[in-house]
Amino acid sequence: MITRLHLLLLLSCSCVTLHADGPKDNIPENVRPIPPIGIEVTTEIRTKLEKGLTHLESELEKTRKSLTKKPEMLRLLPDAEVFAKAVRYTLEGKQFYKKQEFEEAEKQLAQGMDRVSSLRAGQAPWTRQKGLVVRGYRSRIDGSVQPYGLIVPESYDFAGNRKHRLDFWFHGRGERLSELSFIAQRKTQRGHVTPHDAIVLHPYGRYSCANKFAGEIDLFEALEHARADYRIDEDRIIPRGFSMGGAACWQFAVHYADLWCAAAPGAGFSETREFLEFFQNEILKPTDYERKLWRLYDCTDYALNLVHCPTVAYSGEMDRQKQAADVMARALAEENLELVHIIGKGMGHRYDEVSKEEIERRITAIAERGRERIPRKVFFTTPTLRYNKMRWIEVDALSEHWQRSDLVAEIKGDLIEVAPKGVKAFTLKFLSGECPLAFPRVSIDDQNIVKLPPVRSDRSWTAHFRKLEKKWLAVDSPQVACLSKKHGMQGPIDDAFLDAFLFVRPTGKAINPMAGEWVDAELKRAIHHWKIQFRGDARVKNDVNLTAEDVSSHNLVLWGDIRSNSTLAKIADKLPIRWDEKTVRVGKQTYEASHHAPILIYPNPLNPDRYVVLNSGFTYREYAYLNNARQIPMLPDWAIIDLREKPGSQRPGRIANAGFFDENWRLKP
Repeated sequence: MITRLHLLLLLSCSCVTLHADGPKDNIPENVRPIPPIGIEVTTEIRTKLEKGLTHLESELEKTRKSLTKKPEMLRLLPDAEVFAKAVRYTLEGKQFYKKQEFEEAEKQLAQGMDRVSSLRAGQAPWTRQKGLVVRGYRSRIDGSVQPYGLIVPESYDFAGNRKHRLDFWFHGRGERLSELSFIAQRKTQRGHVTPHDAIVLHPYGRYSCANKFAGEIDLFEALEHARADYRIDEDRIIPRGFSMGGAACWQFAVHYADLWCAAAPGAGFSETREFLEFFQNEILKPTDYERKLWRLYDCTDYALNLVHCPTVAYSGEMDRQKQAADVMARALAEENLELVHIIGKGMGHRYDEVSKEEIERRITAIAERGRERIPRKVFFTTPTLRYNKMRWIEVDALSEHWQRSDLVAEIKGDLIEVAPKGVKAFTLKFLSGECPLAFPRVSIDDQNIVKLPPVRSDRSWTAHFRKLEKKWLAVDSPQVACLSKKHGMQGPIDDAFLDAFLFVRPTGKAINPMAGEWVDAELKRAIHHWKIQFRGDARVKNDVNLTAEDVSSHNLVLWGDIRSNSTLAKIADKLPIRWDEKTVRVGKQTYEASHHAPILIYPNPLNPDRYVVLNSGFTYREYAYLNNARQIPMLPDWAIIDLREKPGSQRPGRIANAGFFDENWRLKP
């Protein structure tokens, strides 16, 4: 139940737009739409905007063709495309929420045309603009254009060579934060963080997903795009955010601790279970696989990594979201670390000026020192190879996913001592100029390793190690001949949607009518929900039109069965779950194919460096949209769906069985 104090705290928020997340949002059978339906658009306004949009999109296409031999200008076309996309998505998604946004849409169409005209003239003045700048890039995940905002300081000299600190600012929860409204903010609002002499990058983060999944990749794609035009000091990058943005900051800090010189999360959430039970008053009854999947984004499980990322947390004294920092403080204490936690006296869900000044003082002091690239001692913990790197170590194989795995490595004189736990293979990697040793020796669990590769003349050094039976050995490659889980190819199902993916639509007739109808409905749903939640148009192809290039460059999401989908038919006998006219077989267990269907992720037999997925988009559904802490993987590596239960807001049907493959992509006993 929402208390009066809670409501007052929510209303007092000056940093984000929050919704009450009350008891009504704990009813899976009655889920409000997110994003919500906006106000009515009159025929006159719609006609005017559609005419302007059609004109802009036509000019964009002409410009694309005219710039084919000018790659330096073609690279900048997304900077204009984001305005067309903003208006198109807002119109199609019925996401106008204020009458003023009609005028804003016209302004953005006009700004898109201005940039088109500049590009045709071989110019891009916004790339040399100081202050507030709207930029855009094309995502490799789905080919969509995505916006981001910049604040370029007045001290930036485009003709100079000095690199600048960069701060990320992750926005709060905004159920009405369309591309149109985000761009409007980025044209007019400097936000809460404007450090002197620093560039500030505001990711859109793929709408309102707490910068997870495609929203996580959005940060790195936006940063990569910005690097092309701005001199960024790689040793002075700082993630920051408040509320949902604070949650995003926590997860970037612990998962990628070696990339930042500091982090400054405010409020938000840092794990799933305790937050939902405390903040949402939700009663959770997770399965074993659901508990394991929480570990993908539960920052508490990665707390040790903050040894390498100085962190200054903030909470309002009266804010219920103070829980996020409190639970992280507890997790850090278990690692013998103490969290610096600035608390705004008497504050609800907002910053106070005294605390802001104290945070800036501390963060500035850390930034002046910069990131420590080659620490003498490295600590790292992870339950998954999705996150496998810390400074000069990379974990290549685990004993078992979703169990805690640790690696501590220390340079002592000319000896590197390594203590792995739950790790089967790892790499020591120093880039050019980084190796501090001329003739390194390595000891793993007190075993001295012989026949190490030499340090190269540019002071780079890479050595791979693997545990075979009970003995550690230096090996030539981090990969093994047999199929095995590795970084970027470790599951679960949602991992396929962190890189380029392609929906492969069946053109044949389904074996069983019930399964055929379910596949058709789930495919349409996956396309629609990718668009409204991750703000992109999923690539879709018919199975008969699939090319070798598609197989080479995409994770393939195959919809249908062995009769309806010709690509699935080619690989069906190479998958660990078998499906024919009568049964779905999982090891020794069988399910009637008349009303069951499999979902899985697996290395594509046609290209083992890419995934194949059967019959699933991202796995969290409408119920999870109501609270960002719920936006986590809902299915593991495979599942059998009983189609007699209709798909709902939490599941695609009844989960008859589900589980993870082992470290060699085999069914577990």
